[in-house]
Amino acid sequence: MTVSIWQADGTQPIREVDVLIVGAGIIGVTAAYFFKQAGREVVITEMRDLALGASSRNAGFLITGLDTYYHHAIEKYGHAVVRELWNLSLQTHGYWRQFIKQSNGAVLTETCGSLLLAESEEEARELEIAARTMQQDKLEVEFLTSDPLNRGYCAAIRQSWDGAVHPYQLVRAIYEQSGAELIANNEVYAITQPDQHSVTVATRQYIFKARTVLLCTNAYSCNLDPYFVGKVIPTRAQVLATAPLKESLLDCCGYSDYGYMYYRMTFDNRLLIGGARHHHRDLENDTMDDRISDPVQRSLERYLRERFPEAADAPIDRRWAGIMGFSVDGIPLVGTLPDKPRVGFAVGLTGHGLATGAVTAERAVELLLNGTSPGALDARRLG
Repeated sequence: MTVSIWQADGTQPIREVDVLIVGAGIIGVTAAYFFKQAGREVVITEMRDLALGASSRNAGFLITGLDTYYHHAIEKYGHAVVRELWNLSLQTHGYWRQFIKQSNGAVLTETCGSLLLAESEEEARELEIAARTMQQDKLEVEFLTSDPLNRGYCAAIRQSWDGAVHPYQLVRAIYEQSGAELIANNEVYAITQPDQHSVTVATRQYIFKARTVLLCTNAYSCNLDPYFVGKVIPTRAQVLATAPLKESLLDCCGYSDYGYMYYRMTFDNRLLIGGARHHHRDLENDTMDDRISDPVQRSLERYLRERFPEAADAPIDRRWAGIMGFSVDGIPLVGTLPDKPRVGFAVGLTGHGLATGAVTAERAVELLLNGTSPGALDARRLG
């Protein structure tokens, strides 16, 4: 975000900190946890407040895997990278479940499984190839040749170990377990590294002098450093949710149309439907405007009527949007800024922060503390 000279005139108090994390979403608080486990003292600065960006505006799907059909991912990235990313996703879900367990019931979650559904015969053929390729890699997915929901889908891949979570509660639980200090409502407007030992971060409330800085700013990274321009694309996602229904219409997390549509029942029995941005790319791509748009919301309503006619007359209780950060190649970015080596980043989660976020944060912390390679997440692949 931008900060005017009236909001911060350079006379803010100077504060020396060990580790400064910018961004209090799920990546930022998870990174804070890993830094704390390494014995570092952490302050998180956030332009809004805890998890008020995409981290609490998503559908809360705990789905293992990539945002691309498995066989297409192998064609795009290579087999070794895909296996690494799949294992990264499994490890991430292991961390989430660890945090959930340690929250002592403070995080609503369930292992309800997921269904990746085909909306056409062509997509069904793609699903079968994806499933067979996954099975060849000893991934225990189930391919279904018909629609398990009886809603007009053509085929499905079932992953029974997947689940759903209350995303805001998860972020809050991780933050509380991190032991970090949060400074909210505190936009960053300048980052410099005057020497090899420290970084200066100018914010609306303070001027920080930090030994180490980690940017967990995802879609908003381009506002902080030109390095991210062309590497992280802000992309809007939209959702609607009905009023609570008398009966549950789904017993799993479902997504279809190559992942562009997604739906679930919430913990208070609302039908949540999101997606449809692929029908309105000019509106939804490369924007930081988190207002809902009428064309996308109408598409979501049509989908509700067509696939879930039992809820067609239910009141729409809430509509919202969130801004995701898409990396240009679909893989998260971990690295350090070329001209500021003490400033690391973990960004570009591409709408799958709940699938890959914990290990993305962990690898960024290990890079900054120990120089450990981020593997397939290494941002240097983009030049």
